[in-house]
Amino acid sequence: MSGNPPSQLTAGLLLAAAGSIAFSGKAIIVKLAYRYGVDAVTLLMLRMLMALPMFALMAWWAGRGKAPLERQDWLGVLGLGFCGYYLSSFLDFWGLEYISASLERLILYLNPTLVLVLGWFLYKKRIAQRQAVAMAISYSGVLLVFGHELSLAGANAALGALLVFLSAVTYAVYLTYSGQLVKRLGSLRLAGWASTAACGFCLLQFALLRPLDVSHVHEQVLWLSLLNAVACTALPVLLVMMAIERIGPGLTAQTGMIGPMSTLLMGVWILGEPFNAWIIAGTALVLSGVFWVTRPDGRTS
Repeated sequence: MSGNPPSQLTAGLLLAAAGSIAFSGKAIIVKLAYRYGVDAVTLLMLRMLMALPMFALMAWWAGRGKAPLERQDWLGVLGLGFCGYYLSSFLDFWGLEYISASLERLILYLNPTLVLVLGWFLYKKRIAQRQAVAMAISYSGVLLVFGHELSLAGANAALGALLVFLSAVTYAVYLTYSGQLVKRLGSLRLAGWASTAACGFCLLQFALLRPLDVSHVHEQVLWLSLLNAVACTALPVLLVMMAIERIGPGLTAQTGMIGPMSTLLMGVWILGEPFNAWIIAGTALVLSGVFWVTRPDGRTS
C-alpha cells in the first residue's frame, strides 16, 4: 500500500469499484429480461453468444508471444470453464427466476467463505477462529434476508436460494482448482479461454434443449443480453484485472464489497424491490463477515 503512488492508488480503487458495480448489474439485467417471458437457458445462451468474440479476443491477446497450451492445459480449461463459468452461470440465472437480485448478490458474496471451507475439506487447511466467527456472521446475514423473502415468496424463494448457493459453490470450486493453471497461463488468459469454453457449453445446452429459432425472443431481451455481455461480463473482467495490477488482489477484493450495496440500490431503483430494515441488516452482516474473512491476520500488520 505505502509503495503505491497516490494517483495509482486512486485509479486502482476507481477501477475496482467500477468493475464490482458492473458485475453486480448482471442480476438487474437478468431480472429485467425475465419480464419478457424468456427462460434461463435462452437468456444465458444469448449472453454468452454475444460475449464469445470478446472472450476469444481476450484469450488471444493474453497469449501473444507465449507458449501454446498443452493437452493438460486444455483439459483444465475445459473443466474449469464447465464448472466456473457455464454451470455456475446457469444455476445463477435459473435461481434469479425465483429470488430478488439483492438476495442473489448476498448469497454469491459468500464465495470467500466457501473457498475457505473447500480448502479445509480438500487440503486440510485450518480455518482460524476469527474466520469461523466471520463466516457465522455472514451466513446469519443471508439467513436474515432469506427468512424475510421466504415469508413473501414461499417455496420459490427456497428453490431460488438453493440454486444460487450451488452457483456460488461451483464458482468456489473453480477458484480452488484454478491456482496451478493461473500460475501457468496467467489470470487473464485463463479467464479468456475458460469463458470461451463456457460459451461452447451454453450453446450446446441451448441446441439440445430449445428450438434453434430465436425469432420469438422479444427485441428488448436481445438488447439487454448485449448490455449484459459487454457491460456486465467482459468489461468488468478487464476493469478488475487493471485494478489488481495497480493495487493488488487484496485491496481489489475489499473494494469489491461495494457490489452488494450497488445491487441493492439498483434493485430498489430499477426493479422496485423492497428496501427495509431486514435487507439493510442482512447486507451489513454479510459485508462485515466477508471483510473479516478476507482481511489479513492483524498479527502481521
